[in-house]
Amino acid sequence: MRQRQQAHKRSRLTNRMLIGATALLLGGGGLAAYATTALAGNNTPGTTMGSHQHTASAFTISCPDVGERLRTVPRSAQLPVSKGLSALDKQVHDAYHKMMGGSGTAVMSPLKAQREKTIRMMVTAIAKNTKRPGYLLKMSGCTTKPVNEGAGAGGNDSTKSVQDGWYQGQNPTQDQQGQQQGQDQQGQQQGQDQNQQGQDQNQNGGQQGQAGGPSPDDFVDITSVQPNADAPPFAAPKGGNASTGTFTTECGRNEDGHFNSDNVIVTPGVSNGAHHTHDYVGNKATDAFADDNKLAASDTTCNNGDQSTHYWPVLRKLDGNAEQKPGAAQDANVGTTLTPATVTLSFRGSQVGQVEAMPRFMKIITGDAKAFTNGTKNANASWSCTGFEDRQLKDKYPLCPEGSQVVRTFAFQNCWNGRDIDSGNHRDHVAFSDQNGVCPNGFKAIPQLTQRITYDVPQGDSFAVDSFPEQLHKPVTDHGDFINVMPDQLMSKAVDCINSGRKCT
Repeated sequence: MRQRQQAHKRSRLTNRMLIGATALLLGGGGLAAYATTALAGNNTPGTTMGSHQHTASAFTISCPDVGERLRTVPRSAQLPVSKGLSALDKQVHDAYHKMMGGSGTAVMSPLKAQREKTIRMMVTAIAKNTKRPGYLLKMSGCTTKPVNEGAGAGGNDSTKSVQDGWYQGQNPTQDQQGQQQGQDQQGQQQGQDQNQQGQDQNQNGGQQGQAGGPSPDDFVDITSVQPNADAPPFAAPKGGNASTGTFTTECGRNEDGHFNSDNVIVTPGVSNGAHHTHDYVGNKATDAFADDNKLAASDTTCNNGDQSTHYWPVLRKLDGNAEQKPGAAQDANVGTTLTPATVTLSFRGSQVGQVEAMPRFMKIITGDAKAFTNGTKNANASWSCTGFEDRQLKDKYPLCPEGSQVVRTFAFQNCWNGRDIDSGNHRDHVAFSDQNGVCPNGFKAIPQLTQRITYDVPQGDSFAVDSFPEQLHKPVTDHGDFINVMPDQLMSKAVDCINSGRKCT
């Protein structure tokens, strides 16, 4: 009997949290509002819904990104590290829900203890076959972050000019540092309107639920943004020695409904390792357990035999649809998944010379799913509207005029170290060129992939990307992933087209 009562209690709690999540996401569109005092530790019964009380600061949880600090992960440690990274994300997820449910900062000490145990397990696994990364043990402690602080240092308005270099492949660390934050000074009123809107009250007056997002301040009318970038599909590389050709591969727009909440690059071998849902085109076998052999043997949605894997977080219509499965409502991602209207996958050249072939099975990630708390060093999101793509947004969702589609664009790293098809943090083996197209020392130019995805969305602030809950569905957290599984002959064709200045498909 006691077990049945406990199970029923857990079921009620889960339902309250999901209702809270749905209400918060709808609240981001102005459809629901809840008072919040939970963050101040106040569970006083009788707090009324519908008010916007700004008496308590709104916070999220910010933890050091262990995955970003990984350098060498031996094959024998890959699965333990994958499980560890997934567990760390789940621990923050759970602590965040508890904090939003009224526990406040009391969650921080248990969270540190959990993370310390998990990180120690990862360090031990890695140390069996390589140098012990003891520095990871210093990354267990987390802090609370006021949601009106923005996504990192700086305070420039992201609607201001975006330097041409970024679109030519310049390292976004140089271009974007701080551009996300100015708007998050506006957009974090959201945090108060997210975290403070969103506590689900139970009959006893206690508050459950979770902060959701986005808020109205995460959106901007694209017609109010000044032109700040080259026109689509971004200007061709410039200069007398530039490789000016392009190679485009047509892989559909996921009409087959290939979705999962895995991440075969970051957490291979772990189901629901992403804790949000990914949208896939290209290789049909891609999931957490797809090794190189499985990818090479798979069919593809691409019409030229390209078996490469392309994926990104789904975009959701914020209609309150709480689909009960991993990556969706179970991971605080609420809303109906939107199918892209178009997906364009193109490769282009270098401003300063010819490009070399990418090695097969090379893995690249661009952007940062945790950019709101990590800062903008690796942020690489770009949002716009069709007809307005000379206006690119980094930390705002665009409100498009009627008849115009939302556009997400991911420009991938265009330099490779010439040795590795992956690295411990999945970043060190590739890099962006500088604004003049020059790769860092020791790196060579490779074809630069651009993923461009368009959507028909409902009018208004009614859509958002999937994210980790503590990232508040911020647009700056958008990211794209790529595994090159082109047959060598097709990659040679692409390189030849680019270097000879032709446009090929």
